[in-house]
Amino acid sequence: MKWITKNSPLDTQGPSSYTPSTNEGLLVKLKMNEERCLIMFVKYPEKGKVKSRLSQYLDEDMIVRLYRAFIEDLLARLSEGDYGFWIAYHPAERKKDFPNEFGNTFSYLPQAGTDLGEKMHNAFRECFPGGFRWVVIIGSDSPDLPPQIIEEAFQALEKGGAVIGPACDGGYYLIGFGRESFTPDAFTGIAWGTDSVCKTTMDILESLGIRVHVLPVWRDIDLPEDVVALINDSEKTGFSGSKTIACLRDYGFTKGC
Repeated sequence: MKWITKNSPLDTQGPSSYTPSTNEGLLVKLKMNEERCLIMFVKYPEKGKVKSRLSQYLDEDMIVRLYRAFIEDLLARLSEGDYGFWIAYHPAERKKDFPNEFGNTFSYLPQAGTDLGEKMHNAFRECFPGGFRWVVIIGSDSPDLPPQIIEEAFQALEKGGAVIGPACDGGYYLIGFGRESFTPDAFTGIAWGTDSVCKTTMDILESLGIRVHVLPVWRDIDLPEDVVALINDSEKTGFSGSKTIACLRDYGFTKGC
């Protein structure tokens, strides 16, 4: 029996011995709805450490500035929603740099694990014992992600099951679980960074009988064609006044380029 519900034309294409830290040292900032938590995974913006696929086409100074703009735009769009908001940062040794760079009003959580799956698994395990019932993780590669998608994700979780946001490249830009539906199996045996990530994850959840709400397909900004599409779509998505678009224009990118 298929439990997958869809809200997009996309078909199904596309742990560890970690112990939660009981949130020691976190400045937890809860919003109106204290049962919801949104976690944004970020890397510190430094040369040679972010957006490696774009580095084949753009210079490192631009990439660092662009990725910083991604983070700042996502914070502006999403950090004031009806949920607790945490930044899961990497690397851990940059602990003091993140509040200095992006503000000390956010809750910061170090990413813990050897690969992306383990890091996400551990982030979920950190949140549920803290009292949250519904937890959503997003990346920082889709700077124009709208708050409406986050709200849809939480509303779906409140009805039970899991939620996933497929990316154009076969990965996913969002995944979420309720306390009762969470399973570490969603993060094991996945070939991270390939075009099969979303489909494999959905197959695992389906095999476990977990209903999955599928969000609209969204684009990660990883390649030059993604940059062009982002610029061309920015006016109709209300993103034209963003720091990301301003950065791209400063470097000579224009609509239709």
